[in-house]
Amino acid sequence: MKRIAFKMALLPGCEAEYEKRHNEIWPQLVAELKTAGISDYSIFLDSETNSLFGVLKLTDEKALEALPTKEIMQQWWAYMGDIMQTNDDGSPRSLPLKEVFYLP
Repeated sequence: MKRIAFKMALLPGCEAEYEKRHNEIWPQLVAELKTAGISDYSIFLDSETNSLFGVLKLTDEKALEALPTKEIMQQWWAYMGDIMQTNDDGSPRSLPLKEVFYLP
């Protein structure tokens, strides 16, 4: 199982709304993420910089690559687009992070 970490940016003043939306995450999206082999998924907020740090475990990299084509994923991006920095296609701006230490 592969672990992936990444960084995204939340717009200022949107911390509570971001957390609220994730507390109410759509069951269809959860199912799609699990179908893609994603588990143990966490997102952390650095409130000083509004940086979001995501960490997840993945069993199928090809399924992860296909997620952007899924309608539910595009709907989620549109739903979150008003509170995050996004790319032209609506996806969140995301920067992969290099693992430098792991203690299993």
